Formats: sequence, structure tokens, C-alpha cells
Amino acid sequence: MRGYERGDRLSVAIGPEHVRYLSTRDPRRSPSTLSFTEALLAGLAEDGGLYVPDRLPTLSAAVLRDYAGLPYAELAARVVSLFAGETFATDELRQLAVGAYSGFDRAAVVPLVQLDERLWLLELFHGPTLAFKDLALQLVGPMFDAVLARRHEHITVVGATSGDTGCAALEACRDREAIDIFMLFPHNRVSEIQRRQMTTVDSSNAHAIAIEGTFDDCQDLVKALFSDAKLRRALNLSAVNSINWARIATQSVYYFAAGVALGAPDRPISFSVPTGNFGNVYAGHIARRMGLPIDRLVIGTNRNDILARYFATGRMSISPVEQSLSPSMDIQVSSNFERLLFELKGRNGASVDAAMQIFRRNGSMP
Repeated sequence: MRGYERGDRLSVAIGPEHVRYLSTRDPRRSPSTLSFTEALLAGLAEDGGLYVPDRLPTLSAAVLRDYAGLPYAELAARVVSLFAGETFATDELRQLAVGAYSGFDRAAVVPLVQLDERLWLLELFHGPTLAFKDLALQLVGPMFDAVLARRHEHITVVGATSGDTGCAALEACRDREAIDIFMLFPHNRVSEIQRRQMTTVDSSNAHAIAIEGTFDDCQDLVKALFSDAKLRRALNLSAVNSINWARIATQSVYYFAAGVALGAPDRPISFSVPTGNFGNVYAGHIARRMGLPIDRLVIGTNRNDILARYFATGRMSISPVEQSLSPSMDIQVSSNFERLLFELKGRNGASVDAAMQIFRRNGSMP
């Protein structure tokens, strides 16, 4: 157990030292598990699955009340430490978080703006690249640095982006001696601003690569690189997009920030979340499972509505990607859905692996 002092109160949560990580496709009854450090550096599991915690920390009402009014960096340190406690002490995470969010142009980092009596807007665009991915990656970058310095290692980060992830990842990893980063983006399918952000980073370790095709094609290339065991070891491949659990952990923070600001745990709150790769809304799902009283999570989508169709019909079926004014949602294969599928199938890795093979072969999943 771990306690957090604030004033004359002590809030207690399940200790993070007990959290280990397993692949969503591990077929064994007793799957092999990794530490947070290993999951952070690996990004994607060698069997093609995504890493998930073997158990989730649970937060009491007292802990949630204790979160109210905390500076965002302090809240981030406390929440992320629940997942990364064996890698970072809370004090170290606090220092990393303070540095990560010092460059945001609002002191609140994620200010809430009231639109109506019961309607609020959570602003996630105050980071250096104006993308909500900055909230995670500005902290994940220094976390990589700290871990790699201790291990005297160098990694090659490879990722796929529909625009905003690439900008935020390149900004977060630029000028870091222990990281080379390559972001693949679909040619002529990102906004002009994001294209310029990615292709004008003046840093020798940061590279943006245009790919003829869709985001899903870029994502398939990245997964193919990770599936080549020899290449993966030779380049020490890692990932910073939402297939990396560290992204999910750090994105869950702003759900807690909004929730406690609006009355949690004594009042439930709902979120409407635009989603493409399912990472953002899945982070909200994780916050709910940890104890934040979220009533509803509403998926916002465009005409690339594979997830909406799944939740409405129970069947996932790929359609052609349609280009739109919201390229970050021009996706048909939402990587993070596999993590939810793992839960829906009773955390049965063999069943998930079989379902994903059918999905990739036939383009549909019953």
C-alpha cells in the first residue's frame, strides 16, 4: 500500500508495485508479465498484442476527494505512479511532470469552460503542438529519457500517425540523445498545418515519412516492423503512439482532473469523446474502472464510423477509409479496441488472437 499526505489527511490506493503487464494475445493460462519499464520500452508485444495491466489500481472516494484542487502536474504524478511505481518514485514523476507541463500556455493545463448549466468543454489543445496528444507525450518523452539513461540504452521509436500524434511525438522526442524517432503519415491525408509541423522539426533525431495510402496502411507497416523479431532487436524498436500503455495511463489523468473539478466522487460525470484509434475514450474507460464515477462515455465519430457501428450492432466490419476534414478520425482499424476486446473476452488472449486474425483476414469480426 502507498499513502499520500495532504494536510491532515492520508489517502490510500493499491500499491503500484503490484502492477505488471501482459499481452492481449498471450494464450497461456498464466501469461508472462513485464514491468512498467519493459512495457514502456517495448511498446507493442512481440506476439502482436497490446500490453495491459494484470490488474488496475482502485481509488477510493477519499483518494478522489484528495485529488480535487491539485495542480495538474501533481495529479499526473500521482495517477501515473499507480502504474509506474516500480520504475519511478512519485517525487521523480512529479519533477518530470512539472517540466512536461511548464510549456503549456494555460496554468490549468486542461482548463474547463462552461457552455451551459450542465455542459462543460475540456480544452486539451494548450500544448506546444495544439494537439491533445501533447498531454501524454510531453510526459512520456522525459519518462523514456530517464529510463534509457539508467539503462544506458538507445531506442528507435517508430509510429504511425493521422496527423496529431506525429506532431506531438516528434516534438516530445526531438533532441533526445537516446532516441531516434520516425513517424509515418499518409501522404495528402493530414492537415497542411500538421504536415508542416512534422516536416520542419529542426532536429537530427526526428524524421517524418510520407506513405502513399491511408493511416491504416501506415499502422500496418509499423506493426510489420515490430513483428520482425531480428529487426526489432537490432534497432531496439519502441512506440509512443497509443499502442504504448504509458500513453493510456497519462491520458487518463485529464479525466480525473475534469471529474474531481466537477464534483466527483459525489457526482457522476459523462464524457463525449471524438475518437479514431480509440485511445482517448479508452483512457476514460480506464479511469472509470479505477473508480472515477463516469456515467456514460459517448463516442464522437465522422463517416469512418466503424466503432459506432460495432457498438450499435455488435459486428465490426471494415469499410473503405473516407477522407474528411477530421483526418485523425479517418481510421478503420482502431488499435486500442483490442484492449477492450480483451476485457469483453474475459481476458482470454488466445480468443483475442483468433478474433484478430479473422478480422485481418476477412475484414470483419462477429
